[in-house]
Amino acid sequence: MATMRAARLNLSNPSSPTLSVEDVEKPTPGTGEVLVKVEAAGVCLSDVHLARGYFAKPRLLVGDTVTLGHETAGTVAEAGPGVTAWKPGDRVVLQAGEVRDGQVWTRGVDYDGGWAEYALARQDTLVALPDSIPFEQGAIIPDAVSTPWGAITATAHVGPAQSVGVWGIGGLGAHAVQLLRAIGACPIIAIDPSPAARERALAFGADLALDSADPELRATIRTATGGLGLEYAFDFAGVTPVRDQALRQLAPGGKLVLVGLSGQPITIENSTRFQSAQYQLLGHYGSPEESVAQLIRLEAGGRLNFARSISGVMGLEEAAEAVERLEKKVGDPIRIVLRPSL
Repeated sequence: MATMRAARLNLSNPSSPTLSVEDVEKPTPGTGEVLVKVEAAGVCLSDVHLARGYFAKPRLLVGDTVTLGHETAGTVAEAGPGVTAWKPGDRVVLQAGEVRDGQVWTRGVDYDGGWAEYALARQDTLVALPDSIPFEQGAIIPDAVSTPWGAITATAHVGPAQSVGVWGIGGLGAHAVQLLRAIGACPIIAIDPSPAARERALAFGADLALDSADPELRATIRTATGGLGLEYAFDFAGVTPVRDQALRQLAPGGKLVLVGLSGQPITIENSTRFQSAQYQLLGHYGSPEESVAQLIRLEAGGRLNFARSISGVMGLEEAAEAVERLEKKVGDPIRIVLRPSL
């Protein structure tokens, strides 16, 4: 039996999971499947939350153990029977999930992901990665970039010259700022308590970067938007105080888009004001299937650049350390990437 190394999360005790790098059986691609040699895999805050037991055990997961990693890029190692579109050596990015019987399954959550030497993927969940894009940058496009892209373009439908607030300038929020700049939103106002995050927001294209604790926050936003408030507010932090604060900054008819996951109840402190101002509350998860291909084309065409998003590259055996670094914000990372070859 051929084996490989993989970072496995044991969820037999969902409130206290254990993460370890182990030898497991190397997958064999079945009909319509492709075996990918993993070159790079992103470490997401969702991975941290799952590894720390902040989420309930995934309801679609079969068994108690899963290989983490929903952001993956690599080369085709073997094509299974019936696969004609891919051949060994092709550079690819794996979608962060797939639809099975009308239900979305998330890679690295509901089934084995990319924190391993090899990953199995259905042939229609692969997207070609040009030689011009390094594996580290290609790997983070599913989720870290495609989720804010989907939130902006498919859920909120933000247009040019519309005012937008972005709360939480981490792995998703930083890319949201860059993407909003690319589509012409104006002004783009970033809100985060971290000075380093605010500096990053300005570097990524925000017009203003404000401290969420600033007592003049509301007045500053009103001045920047001609007294109206924000047409859109995005919550990438996933915490109740952010949602409450963002809602208070909306212009009449404004939209609050929830992207960050929290598991906490959604409350509206003044429902009469919410209704009379005709606010809208929109939930967002993941991204449309075409998002990854769109973003790859935009980066390959020079419209976007994700090089500065790679905060560190670590070996697969250091997966637990990578989780800890992201959790504790060591070095204020946007994305840490695992490379099995290191």
